[in-house]
Order: sequence, then structure tokens, then C-alpha cells
Amino acid sequence: MTNQYTPPKVWTMDSESGGQWASINRPDSGARHEKTLAVGANPLQLHSLATPNGQKVTIMLEELLALGVKEAEYDAYLINIGEGDQFSSGFVDINPNSKIPALSDHSSDTPIRVFESGAILLYLAEKFGHLLPKDLVTRTETMNWLFWLQGSAPYLGGGFGHFYAYAPEKYEYPINRFTMETKRQLDVLDKRLANNQYLGGSEYSIADIATWPWYGNVVLNTVYEAAEFLDAASYTNVMRWAKEIEQRPTVQRGRIVNRVWGEEWEQLAERHSAADIDAVLSKKP
Repeated sequence: MTNQYTPPKVWTMDSESGGQWASINRPDSGARHEKTLAVGANPLQLHSLATPNGQKVTIMLEELLALGVKEAEYDAYLINIGEGDQFSSGFVDINPNSKIPALSDHSSDTPIRVFESGAILLYLAEKFGHLLPKDLVTRTETMNWLFWLQGSAPYLGGGFGHFYAYAPEKYEYPINRFTMETKRQLDVLDKRLANNQYLGGSEYSIADIATWPWYGNVVLNTVYEAAEFLDAASYTNVMRWAKEIEQRPTVQRGRIVNRVWGEEWEQLAERHSAADIDAVLSKKP
């Protein structure tokens, strides 16, 4: 690899690193501008974007509503991370880490903030008593895979996705390094799903809801356009699982919330009621 880099004794940010998200990256945290977040009429207030992490929560909420949990009604407001919305004072008050998604539960006198997508899924599952098995063995297995996803996805997104799809220049070493890890992870999933319909076992759960937006979208070639490069079709059990979950009406509804790219029928910047999603999906050919 050419252009070898010798690290200085003390790193300083002298220039942007380049790439699609370079303008928002800085080595410090906290609010960069003042803005009060909107608060809608529903109990749950979501501030997000339809990235894989954002899709986890909107799919979860749509699953709960489909199960008849009226208390899971939500307002979903767009956080445009490319424009730095996540650095507003209002957003930082909910999530000091300035990452989407962030949830505020207004169902009681004192709003409860919940940040980090895995924490939000667990919070909603425990609050409403759905999509997390009750028996200790199956619950523990489900939690194993939920935490596996939370630890593994950064290698897929921030590692493989960044260097393969978003970095301003392509270098063999980082692409090879993170491709190897991504394929290893796909193999882990494939072996688990060889004898199990879902990650936790026979029951669809928050482990699947967390994992599908990342690995399902990758093998279905809806993110990074890397399915051929990764030989995704060879992971037959992952592909079976990904296609099965893709067909769930709740997934089709949740994946378009806070989405502002793609076809017209899959874009919904804000969601305040089921009718908002219905109106967008009615445009699907």
C-alpha cells in the first residue's frame, strides 16, 4: 500500500478525513447549536433516520402496534445526520452521544430518555411485554444474539461499509480486513440459522429486529451494493431468514419511516399516525 502514514506522537485534527460523512466528524462531543425538539401528541417520541440503526426501532414499534399495543403509538421526527441535526441541544439532551435513534417516553409525568438502539429495543420489549421470550433459556439466547449484533455491526458498518462504499479512496488493506470480518460474521449467522428459524430459536424477537436491518439489508443488496462482492447468495440460511423477515408487513412499514431517499413509495420523513405510512405505501407500483 502506498502513501504510508507515520502517526505523530500526539494526534490533532488538522483537516477533514474526507468521505461522505467527513463534515460532521469531530473529536469532541456535545451540542453545536441550540434547537428545541418537537413533541407530538403520541406517548413515544422518536428522533431518527432510516439507517439500519434507525430501522430497528421503527420496525419494533410497528410490530408492537400490529400486536395491538396502542400505547406504542409514536411520532417519528427526522434527524438529518448529514446536516448535523444530531448535534442540536435538544437531541443531545436525549442522547449525549449524538447518534440516532433517540427515544423519549412521555407516557408518565417525567419523560424517560432512551438512547442506543439495542437499549431502545430492550426497553420497549420489557415495557410492553412482547418480542422477548419469557423463559430464562430462550430469553438468554435471544439476548446473546442482541448483544452479538450490537458488538458486531460496527465492523460491518463503520468498517466494511465505510471503506468499501463511503471512503474517498479505496485501499486494499482496510477493505480486505473488514471484508474478512464481515464474511466471518455472515458465517456465524448462517450456521446459527441452519437449525433455527430465528436467531433466538423458533420465536421472532428483538434479536431479529436488531440484526435484519444490518445483515438482512446487506445480503438483499439494499445497502452498500456489495452482495455480489461478499458472495451473499452462498449464505443460504441467512438469505432465507432475510427474505422471510423482509416480507413481514411490519418490516415493510417500519423501514420507510424517517427515510428521505429511494423510491417515492418508500420515503416518509415524519410519521405521526398509521395513516402516514398507509399513504406512502399506497404509491407502491
